[in-house]
Amino acid sequence: MPRTCNVALIGQGFMGRTHSNAYLKVSKFFPGLPTHPVMHSVFGLKQEKPETFAEQWGWRNATTDWKQLVRASEIDLVDIVTPNYMHMAPAMEALAAGKPVATEKPIAGTLDDARVMVKAAKKAKAPTFVWYNYRRCPAVALAHQLVKAGKIGRIYHVRCIYLQDWGGPDTPLLWRFKKKLAGSGAHGDLNAHIIDMARFITGDEISEITGAIAETFIKQRTLVESNEAGGIAGGAKGARRKGKSDVDDCVLFLARFKGGAVASFEASRLATGYMNQNGIEVHGDKGALRFRFEDMNYLEYFDNTADPKLRGWTKIMCTSAGNHPYVEAWWPDAHVLGYEHSFVNQAADMMRVLGGNKPVVPIPDFADAYETQRVLEAAMLAAKNRCAVKLSEVR
Repeated sequence: MPRTCNVALIGQGFMGRTHSNAYLKVSKFFPGLPTHPVMHSVFGLKQEKPETFAEQWGWRNATTDWKQLVRASEIDLVDIVTPNYMHMAPAMEALAAGKPVATEKPIAGTLDDARVMVKAAKKAKAPTFVWYNYRRCPAVALAHQLVKAGKIGRIYHVRCIYLQDWGGPDTPLLWRFKKKLAGSGAHGDLNAHIIDMARFITGDEISEITGAIAETFIKQRTLVESNEAGGIAGGAKGARRKGKSDVDDCVLFLARFKGGAVASFEASRLATGYMNQNGIEVHGDKGALRFRFEDMNYLEYFDNTADPKLRGWTKIMCTSAGNHPYVEAWWPDAHVLGYEHSFVNQAADMMRVLGGNKPVVPIPDFADAYETQRVLEAAMLAAKNRCAVKLSEVR
């Protein structure tokens, strides 16, 4: 009989919805897990009406006191989906109580906070997880497997983009545009994902940032009283006063990997025409691969060892049970998956780990996610000082 895991969700909003949906669905689609989540309690601020969120999304209890919730003896997993600056406090409280902790990405709003969280996790010896959900897309997991199997060979060049266009002049001053709440803008929000994806797929670590540009194009935004429920951009509710946006709208940087590959990273909330284009290309001596999230069920693969007259990009639909990661739990071949499935797949892997089993693909823990945070920090230092920054200098 599988054990149960009482989950406490700290926060609501957009990510609260995705995580809630994952906990609702995971045991139905992955019935053989050694551990099954129980949606015990959700925390939200009084003005957020957590009881309404709980009723809509299936949480048994709601509270406005996160400390009491985290300390409760019946809670087995603390899952944090608050704005970045609020990750550390509940994580530290939970780790002090010896409880497993999951956080949304990036691990924290600052490298200093992340470092403290990593040390606390190491001391507590409790499992930790960070929701870099794009690892759980079957196509991305397949890309990881292809590189690990040597299908790409020696990697020469990695290209990464994460482009959105929702952050234009009409978007109000949400928490995502305030450095004290978010830590950074497009960089921590979007570059974090593609840094993790590049590290995951290549199996290599970035050793140096050779150059970077960070730009804030829209420095004043309309103040907003409240956000639309669950939205990224939210709504301005008729407000007219302006406030300062002090995070980046766009960050581009170049990097070197320890294995010798070079890489480019580009993140923007002002890439007009791209709604959510998260992509990576990996080019090596034996082959290449490319992925675009707006066509997330496909991975493109180029076999450079094939007969020259037959070489060309192969478009692989990654929805075949038995051939592609996670797909056996879902639909018949070519009945495509969506964004929400990546979160359900991660919830399944988390329950595997908490039940003493291995995940389908590795889940970033705090120490792993800290390596991505170091790259984020190094890139901003390179942009600020207009110089190269070695990762060995950022600890």
